[in-house]
Amino acid sequence: MDINKDARTELGEVGEFGLIERLGKNFGLKNPSSVKGIGDDAAVIDAGDKYLLLSTDFLVEGIHFDLSYVPLKHLGYKAVSVNVSDIAAMNGIPQQITVSLAISNRFSVEALEELYEGIRLACDDYQVDLVGGDTTSSLSGLVISVSVVGAAEKDKVVYRNTAKEGDVVCVTGDLGAAYLGLQILEREKQVFMANPEMQPKMEGKEYLIQRQLRPQARMDIIHILREVGLVPTSMMDISDGLASELFHICTQSNVGVTIYEDKLPKDEEVSQTAYEFKIDTTTCMLNGGEDYELLFTVSQEEFEKIKKEPDILPVGVIRAKEEGMTLYSKGGKIHDLQAQGWVHFKDNQ
Repeated sequence: MDINKDARTELGEVGEFGLIERLGKNFGLKNPSSVKGIGDDAAVIDAGDKYLLLSTDFLVEGIHFDLSYVPLKHLGYKAVSVNVSDIAAMNGIPQQITVSLAISNRFSVEALEELYEGIRLACDDYQVDLVGGDTTSSLSGLVISVSVVGAAEKDKVVYRNTAKEGDVVCVTGDLGAAYLGLQILEREKQVFMANPEMQPKMEGKEYLIQRQLRPQARMDIIHILREVGLVPTSMMDISDGLASELFHICTQSNVGVTIYEDKLPKDEEVSQTAYEFKIDTTTCMLNGGEDYELLFTVSQEEFEKIKKEPDILPVGVIRAKEEGMTLYSKGGKIHDLQAQGWVHFKDNQ
């Protein structure tokens, strides 16, 4: 294909999902074992009695993490967690991972052993096996790529594009903590750079910092859903922010949604810290990102099975597409839902 040198589209104009759609539009599925390709949290492959789930993620130094405040052991753990979360988002169970690294010579063998200790701890927690990977050199810092393989029974795999009008929208845990943990770490980095003698002020913020540095994939919720016999109608993990993930579910399912502000899962530490940073708490919960909680929809009848679960909260209702994507505020006003979470390929990157 000839490239028209006069036609140049900047990456920031299309964003991550626009780029994926554009690059993948000419790739169909040729093999009958390929059930689901590009467009969900994981690929789905027919392996006979079950479906295999496959996902991969990059973590790039300077984009996804800053080693001036991210311990290598925590980074290794997080690299596994974010991939396991993709398998959880498909209602699957993770089984194996591979880890590939691009490293510069500023990293010692001992430093990489610390990184792999975090990977080992995550493998133990999620009961997955490290079965391979690759290493190469890097001229620009550390790059980590983790691929994960999981499995699910064929009638239990959950996609993004199957939400139904009238479904209850559910969220696990609480939202906004990881984003505020990042704000604290960035603030203390700037204070240290201005005056290395200053001691960091992070007392009472341990929960927020942990949520940023060492997130937990919500495999516990997947096991709860299995125990009560519930299969969500759609599901995603919350990596780029609740509002952004709702846009994906609604767009792919061809539906609308109403989210109720007073139902959003708020931690008291999130509220207090948002106030300190002069950030609206609801904005943090809707757009913060990196919480790796689960967002899923269930029929109103099925919701009865989980309505007493303390870590699963109903936050909204799936509507007809014509009703749009809206936020019903505490004051009783209806606002268009805005997705302002993590944006890939920003101009300043």
